[in-house]
Amino acid sequence: MSYNNQYRPGGFGHLPMVTKNIIIINVIMFLATLAAQTRGIDLNKYFGLHYFLAPDFKPHQFITYIFMHGSYMHIFFNMLGVYIFGQVLEQVWGPKRYLIFYVLTGLGAALAQYVVIHFSVGSLLGSLEAVQTNLTRETFEAIFSNPEFHHGVSPDFIAEYNTFVSQYTAAVDAGSPRALSLASQFILDYKNQFLNSQIVVGASGSLFGLLGAFGMLFPNQMLYLYFFIPVKAKWLVIAYGAFELFSGWRNDPMDNVAHFAHIGGLLVGVLLVILWRKDRREFY
Repeated sequence: MSYNNQYRPGGFGHLPMVTKNIIIINVIMFLATLAAQTRGIDLNKYFGLHYFLAPDFKPHQFITYIFMHGSYMHIFFNMLGVYIFGQVLEQVWGPKRYLIFYVLTGLGAALAQYVVIHFSVGSLLGSLEAVQTNLTRETFEAIFSNPEFHHGVSPDFIAEYNTFVSQYTAAVDAGSPRALSLASQFILDYKNQFLNSQIVVGASGSLFGLLGAFGMLFPNQMLYLYFFIPVKAKWLVIAYGAFELFSGWRNDPMDNVAHFAHIGGLLVGVLLVILWRKDRREFY
């Protein structure tokens, strides 16, 4: 069966069931996030994906993070991609297999990002544990004088840190044994706050999975980059994959995009298409 002539995206009213509901759920969750923020509630704390060592981690976040977004542009471009590619793939696979694909690529993206977080925070956590084991005034002051420990924590926590330092210094100068107790508790609070700040949100991993699948099923279909530059789907997938890999390895501290999550979703999407192609019951 040939796929090359099946690219026929329709309007929103004609979207297949799963694609339409994915977009609706994402929009609802984004609006709910904005509404909750006006009351001082951060829904990303409950539904964004946290590292498993973080106090705010819950197992359901492996699924719910796919439906959370951080900005208008974030949700717009992700849902535009789901609208363009999702409806075509759902028509090819049917709703059940398409939904399985969407969730599995999201899980693949999450696991890929977990690997990145593990290596990026490993040395920092190791330093904190070493200081906790051999806690003295010198080791504590040495580690927190490093600017590295001011990254990844909220401005409010930095303010708490400055307040703590003044209290700690006064306790040390007064010869109080409570000083090291304060330092030990601060290290624990810092560790928990830092881990809670490592949050992943967005459908980008699943979207890259859709893009990878589309590129394999419709390799010569012309797409329009930035809405006016024509490029074949297979070259677009390769270019995006290379860009994400480069951006991930560059590790720009000002870049808060989970590039390796995108790569993880893309790879899982490609692998699923390869596996499903071997199933003769599919597409025949």
